[in-house]
Amino acid sequence: SGGAPVAPGLVQGFAVLSSDAGHPAPTPFFGVDPQARLDYGYQAVGTLTPMAKNLIKSAYGKAPDRSYLAGCSNGGRHAMVGASRYAEQYDGILAGNPGFHLPKAATTQLWKAQQYAKVSTKDASGLPDLTTAVSPAEFKLISSKIVAKCDALDGATDGQVNDVAACQAAFNLQTDVPTCTGARDGSCITSEQKGVLASIFAGPKNSKGEALYTGTWWDPGIAGANFASWHFGAPATRDAGAVAFIFTSPPSSVAAFTAIPGMQYALNFSMETDYPKMFATNTTYTESPWSYMTPPNETDLSTLKNRGAKMIVFHGVADGVFSPMDTAYWMDRLQANHSGKADAFARLFLVPGMNHCSGGPATDQFDMLTPLVNWVEKGQVPDSVVASVRGPGNAAAVNADVPATWSASRTRPLCSYPLVARYNGSGDIESAASFSCR
Repeated sequence: SGGAPVAPGLVQGFAVLSSDAGHPAPTPFFGVDPQARLDYGYQAVGTLTPMAKNLIKSAYGKAPDRSYLAGCSNGGRHAMVGASRYAEQYDGILAGNPGFHLPKAATTQLWKAQQYAKVSTKDASGLPDLTTAVSPAEFKLISSKIVAKCDALDGATDGQVNDVAACQAAFNLQTDVPTCTGARDGSCITSEQKGVLASIFAGPKNSKGEALYTGTWWDPGIAGANFASWHFGAPATRDAGAVAFIFTSPPSSVAAFTAIPGMQYALNFSMETDYPKMFATNTTYTESPWSYMTPPNETDLSTLKNRGAKMIVFHGVADGVFSPMDTAYWMDRLQANHSGKADAFARLFLVPGMNHCSGGPATDQFDMLTPLVNWVEKGQVPDSVVASVRGPGNAAAVNADVPATWSASRTRPLCSYPLVARYNGSGDIESAASFSCR
């Protein structure tokens, strides 16, 4: 969990099964097979967990005492699907940066490419080079302005923005970031860039004004390299194929898809006529992509709750592909559906500054598995989890996005949503002990 996990399940003495959900990486062409689609969506988890339990029983002479399901990204989606579809199989669920609305997120990636293309220069083949839409220096500029407006909202001027909600009201892209009157030199962005970014952060809408996927938050982590790679590289190389073969019914043919570049597919994609195909079925593809990819009744986890199981979800606030706001809204609705008592069995931890599963200017190294086990097996409720940065000298892996002004071993509490880590007013600003969840 998090960047360079400190205590994976295997290290902690678990019997571990990991899965590719029934397909090899990286090609999405398995999506032409109706059964492979269902395996990828949810049936791999339903098939493999009983197999794992039987294997353990045959090897050790007894079934496992406890069973846990954990993953990040699409693995986080699998974990949330497991919590909904197969809750009777698990005692604990750990879902990181979960793509639980993955078809909507992937189509939004194609829409983002179309927006960025408006302010991109063209490459040698005549297609937009999205990396020219917003340069690293320009993202760093916006990040610095977010810090300037929002850093002190949690009581500490430390280069981190813990109070995400307050920041959205405090920061204004139009007025807080200088608008270019001359050349783009990293000290300003153009009004056209502002229009594109404002649209992207608000999220896609159709011609009727209906939201097609949740927007995302302004956070300093947008300067992270991982954030840019999801916005600029992934639409053509990853999302085009995923949408064409896995999230569209019927899927594309391999011949038709490979006849044009992935970027061209992204630019051709229509949020009016192609987007609805994620909800479609036919006689061959009898279950829609939306149905097989998402957790059914995602705000009703009664089975999980009633068997005494626990669930921890974490999400980087600067995730470049899956909206952390979408996950927070899910938690709000889960609470409402369980009469305001969902936090008795499910907790969400937002990670300020963190990109997709790791990276970004963030305390992105943490162990969420031990708190989950302690909650399940000892009744210890995880109100906060201590996280650290991976600065120079980190034994596992250094995070290049950590600012040089931070201690290489800075720690912070990650707080159970909607609480925020706030400075106590005294103490070492680099230490989690100087902050409380309020």
